[in-house]
Amino acid sequence: MNTTIILNLKSSLNMCSRRFINSNISSVTKIHREIYARMYPTTVVLPDGASINIRYHEPRKIIKLPLDLSKLSEEEKKMRLEKRKPKRKVKITDDIDDDFNAKKYLKYMKKK
Repeated sequence: MNTTIILNLKSSLNMCSRRFINSNISSVTKIHREIYARMYPTTVVLPDGASINIRYHEPRKIIKLPLDLSKLSEEEKKMRLEKRKPKRKVKITDDIDDDFNAKKYLKYMKKK
């Protein structure tokens, strides 16, 4: 009885460890991974304006890192905060002077 269990165990181990290697393993089939190793070239812009080229896992063109406002002087803080506020739109209203008089042009009308 023990020998049959050992034989069955040996055969099941052989089935699990068997790899199906053929000529298509590297050229035709897809990569069998859940997470792909593809990295995309991306530019990172640091808060001081310097830029670095890195490889990023998402296809992005540029990544801009945020600026730490606590390290700026008071004048620079005010300038930065003013730039963040929405700009006020200037409304331009044109007063159209309507001085058109249709009676002036009655003499040019032809009567039939």
